[in-house]
Parts: sequence; C-alpha cells; structure tokens
Amino acid sequence: MASPLEQFQIKPIVPLEVAGNDVSFTNSAAFMLLALFLIWAFMFFGTRKAELVAGRWQSAVEAVHEFVVGMVDENIGPKGRPYVPFIFSLFIFILAANLIGLFPYSFTVTSHIAVTFAFAAFIFVACVLIGIAKHGFHWFSLFLPPGTPWFLAPLIILIEIISFLSRPVTLSVRLFANMTAGHILLKVFAGFVISLGLAGGIWAAVGVLPFAMNVALYALELLVAVVQAYVFALLTSVYLNDSINLSH
Repeated sequence: MASPLEQFQIKPIVPLEVAGNDVSFTNSAAFMLLALFLIWAFMFFGTRKAELVAGRWQSAVEAVHEFVVGMVDENIGPKGRPYVPFIFSLFIFILAANLIGLFPYSFTVTSHIAVTFAFAAFIFVACVLIGIAKHGFHWFSLFLPPGTPWFLAPLIILIEIISFLSRPVTLSVRLFANMTAGHILLKVFAGFVISLGLAGGIWAAVGVLPFAMNVALYALELLVAVVQAYVFALLTSVYLNDSINLSH
C-alpha cells in the first residue's frame, strides 16, 4: 500500500541541470501550468463575446470578479481598486490549484509550503513597500496603536512587530496545512477501503464504512478548497488595508 505522503512527492518530468543546480520541469510545475491554462480558458470563454445579457460563462466570470471586488471594497475601500487584478489573480489561481488537487492522480500544488510561502512572502514584501511608499516613515506608527501609555510602548511595539513578522508564516502554513491534512485523510480512508475489499467476506462489507467516510471527507475538502482560497485572498486584502489606509 502506497504511503499517504507519496502523493506530495515532487517528481521531475524533464530533468534539467544548470550550473550544478537542479531546475528540472516537475509535476508541480506541470500542474501550475495546468491551473493557468484552465484559468485562461475560463476567462477566455467568459469574456470573448461580452453581451448585455450575460450567458453562463460570462455570468460565472462576472460573479467571481464581483465577489473579489466586493471583498476588496469591504476591507480596503475605494483606494483598494487598483489592487483588484492582483487579488483576483491570487484568489482564482489558488482556487484552481486546490480544486485540481481533488482529482485522482493529480498533484496539489498548494500542499507544498515552498509554494504557499513564496506567495505569502511576496505579499508581505509588497505590503511593506506599498506602506512606505504611501506614508513614508509614518508607516512605522502601525506598530504603536494610538492611545498606548508611554510605559507600555516598548512592550506593545515588540508584540506588534512579532505579530507583523509572523504574517507570512501564518498565511502560508494555514493554506499548506489544510490542504495537506485533508489529502492525507482521503488517502488513508481510501487505503482502508482497498484493504477491506481485498480481504473479502464480511470485511468487504465493512469497507462501506470508510468509503462513506471518504465521500463525506471529499465533500468537506471541496468546501475547504474554496474557503482556503477565499481566506488567503481576504487576509491579503486586510494586510494591504494596513499599508494603504494607515489610520494613525
């Protein structure tokens, strides 16, 4: 029986080495390209013939776009509109990668901390640069809430800095851990079904129980795939709000 962790193994498809560094084209890269292709197809068929009375494809694209716009307006306000394309791209890519990973024999790109941390680190650096560009050194007042007593200021500043620096870690680990844990559970219960089925007799009948559990877990994972894409985009909006709408 294959290990539940085997599904996360990165395997080279086209081995390639440059200056002693392994830059092979892997299954992870392949599924990233697949996600990009599906997103392109979704957007292309939804926007190629834009009509006043939207068809199904156009309605789907507009619904996703309006959802992201509403999220940005609610968390950032009018000043967040220039960042809608970025947050939309982030949301729809993570959503596509999460959903692709639910298909048998596929690869879940977002189950790797290297991928999720790369996204989170980019967002973190972008938020810092945007904040400094818009507010100058006054942006650092973010670490000292207004009305803080002077004798508590050093402690509060330290706590705020630690909290701020932990953002890329918590943002990346949340997505990575949820996707990894869910897929491990699916694999484990699928293994129970196969093992009991091969045992035959009454054990084959008992295999209905882990099968039913796997169906329920699959439905839960479908929900988690959507929710985690939303949470990632939502927190990105919240972090951008701190940089754009500095309140003190």
